[in-house]
Amino acid sequence: MTKQYKNYVNGEWKLSQDEIKIYAPASGEELGSVPAMSTDEVDYVYASAKAAFPAWRALSYVERANYIRKAADILQSKAEAIGSVLSKEIAKGLKSSVGEVTRTVEIMEFAAAEGVRTQGEVLEGGSFEAASKRKIAVVRREPVGLVLAISPFNYPVNLAGSKIAPALITGNVVAFKPPTQGSISGLLLAEAFAEAGLPAGVFNTITGRGSVIGDYIVEHKAVDFINFTGSTPVGENIGRLAGMRPIMLELGGKDAAIVLEDADLDLTAKNIVDGAFGYSGQRCTAVKRVLVMDSVADKLAELIVERVSNLTVGLPEDNTDITPLIDTKAADYVEGLILDAKERGATALTDIKREGNTIYPTVFDNVTTDMRLAWEEPFGPVLPIIRVNSAEEAVHIANQSEFGLQSAVFTNDYPLAFKIAEQLEVGTVHINNKTQRGTDNFPFLGAKKSGVNTQGVKYSIEAMTRIKSVVFDIK
Repeated sequence: MTKQYKNYVNGEWKLSQDEIKIYAPASGEELGSVPAMSTDEVDYVYASAKAAFPAWRALSYVERANYIRKAADILQSKAEAIGSVLSKEIAKGLKSSVGEVTRTVEIMEFAAAEGVRTQGEVLEGGSFEAASKRKIAVVRREPVGLVLAISPFNYPVNLAGSKIAPALITGNVVAFKPPTQGSISGLLLAEAFAEAGLPAGVFNTITGRGSVIGDYIVEHKAVDFINFTGSTPVGENIGRLAGMRPIMLELGGKDAAIVLEDADLDLTAKNIVDGAFGYSGQRCTAVKRVLVMDSVADKLAELIVERVSNLTVGLPEDNTDITPLIDTKAADYVEGLILDAKERGATALTDIKREGNTIYPTVFDNVTTDMRLAWEEPFGPVLPIIRVNSAEEAVHIANQSEFGLQSAVFTNDYPLAFKIAEQLEVGTVHINNKTQRGTDNFPFLGAKKSGVNTQGVKYSIEAMTRIKSVVFDIK
């Protein structure tokens, strides 16, 4: 019998009457089960968190930081074990899975340090009319209250820790909802916070069926802030359900790599392949289209295909580059984009091949803007090359996307690169590098349908606090 994992609620580990079985995408092996919570159980989670809020908020930053650092130490000690489970649960390479856990440790440690540095300010009113010269404002940051943190399947630990630690350090209480596929890994992360001895109710977990509690956990009046990473349709629904409450959404992308004539093509090809095919393309910041000057397109395509031919395909425990996609629905969708491009006349530079939920890495040249692959986010290992005749045309096509997460510009003309960066309607532009989340002290955000609000530890702390100004007159 496989393990029954439990939710951590109000300082206790609890089962529910119903459960959800979790299977490995690559092998079909049953990995265990997680509780399928009811709405009544969600009510209890939220009531427990609200009850714990005043005492947690009253602690100093240093006291809260000590809990987070202890949880980080515990997580580090379990990195190999959790990474092994994560690798099986979401079909991610073992090395990358362990790396995800250790990166989460770093985020938690940085959040603890950054929180201690959080400062208010004192403002004098004398900059305005004479009557205000005696006014003083003491400006402080206060926690928003109960934060609902929802992580995605592709980074169920890392993109949980990046939400939970900044929320906790500022005095918020947290209800953490891991993805269904990735929920075991999320509950193993929760064990680190539980073992760190956080007061009961400060940190809680929620697992369950979307059809039963999906909307309920978001629209619940107890929730003060919603921090979500996932698909754009789900994010849009969360935005509607949230109403006037603050939200942070990290959603989809169609990140473009713009390649100009003077680019270092070897460097460019390496970064494009690494960016497009890492974790089988199942990343919001994956390179999802190449917009290349026609004069260098043949050479770049040749270099890309050469590197793609060296990618390994297989099981996650073997640390292969390309592993099975998260489920059959995802694989069907990617295959549909591939077949549409082929039928509409794109040139396949690699073999088109699928085995079960494994899509072999696929590169298309001569992709045109009437093809789905030019616009839709595949979340899989397929890369379209779109030929352009000018930087202006590349920027125009890039900006036509409904998404605006990131872009990359490859050129040795840095003034031109910065000019293009100004014109691109995205949150981040990388110069001569692949699109990627980047270091966690940098801001991370998206424009248009790629997200709302700004992440990055310092920015997340700011987002999950509110300003309060206390004004008084001096004699």
